[in-house]
Amino acid sequence: MTLRRRAVLSLASAAALGPLAGCGFHLRQAPTFAFKKIYLNGAPASTLAAELRRNLQAGTGLQVTRELSQRDSSDVILDILQDQRERIVLGYNTNGQVREFQLRVRVRFSLRTPDDREILPSTELLLQQDQSYDESLALAKEQEAQLIYRNLQSDVVQQILRRLAAVRTI
Repeated sequence: MTLRRRAVLSLASAAALGPLAGCGFHLRQAPTFAFKKIYLNGAPASTLAAELRRNLQAGTGLQVTRELSQRDSSDVILDILQDQRERIVLGYNTNGQVREFQLRVRVRFSLRTPDDREILPSTELLLQQDQSYDESLALAKEQEAQLIYRNLQSDVVQQILRRLAAVRTI
């Protein structure tokens, strides 16, 4: 291959890759937090609290505790004020049987310091998704509803993590 041909090929490949280098795309990385130790308060048996704890600890080096004795030594306290799942009927067929539900996950939380200085005020997150329903497939539809709830909960946890990561000073 001649020197001129190599130069043309490398110039063409650089020109093709140039626009991609400046697009600003980055893979999602573990969030960074302004605090090192967090106390989770409320919803002790909640699957949301367990998933939130796992996600807070994963790859961040953040120390998460639920022990009351470590509450005052924590940098911040995350209060889970409400963790609720709802199922609302959206529609009926001509026989009066349910045809469609709306599944909702409602979570309310706040973030404060151990001396009760508010960092994030009480915030409510509500996610919802519609689900068709058929009585002849009741068991399958119940399993589908549980899967939808799990996905909505994971979305809520990610939103909480993003809001906690947006806190820059304690």
